[in-house]
Amino acid sequence: MTVKQQQGRISASHRLRWRPLDIAVGAGLGAVSGLIYWLASLLASWIFPLMTALLPGAAALLHGVFYFPCTLSLLILRKPGAAVYVGIISVLVEILPGNAYNVPMIMVEAIVEALCAELAFGIFRYRRWTLGTTVLGGILIALVYNAFLLAFYYQGVSLLSPRGIIGTICELISGVVLAGLVSWFLFRAIGSTGALDRLASGQDVRQV
Repeated sequence: MTVKQQQGRISASHRLRWRPLDIAVGAGLGAVSGLIYWLASLLASWIFPLMTALLPGAAALLHGVFYFPCTLSLLILRKPGAAVYVGIISVLVEILPGNAYNVPMIMVEAIVEALCAELAFGIFRYRRWTLGTTVLGGILIALVYNAFLLAFYYQGVSLLSPRGIIGTICELISGVVLAGLVSWFLFRAIGSTGALDRLASGQDVRQV
């Protein structure tokens, strides 16, 4: 191995290493996400049935509210495991005030969604922090979460039925818009304020 290769490996290791600052920021993101999840769950209890009554499957348009922090946390922290870490904390915070959903199931959902986002950025070895990669993360989460819902919640709904097709399309739209576009522009907006200047992600935003 050449000296240049050794330096590159050391640089990559340093770039991906978690610092106390990353852990603290991730915890804060998880806490805020958990509060968003809790509030969204309360609103969903009456919004989702209404949307379903109007058009079965349309409620999936808002599902991205429950997984946009996966991509956002990776954009901000730029560390392997960031989405999983933030996702676990968010569920723990969400259940503190009380939650009508099955706790083990929503924890599994959070981890599965986070791993999908990790895969999108991991494909590029956690080096490509672009809008395209973020949208890819949203698409992967939407596809897997849609399959998860059909397998565990809507067993009587076929993927190729009208309800299944509408739900899948709406889920993909939600993934692209909320977990992709909204996460990206929210990250850029936060970074432009200087709040992320101590992180590499914030420094990149401010340099543009």
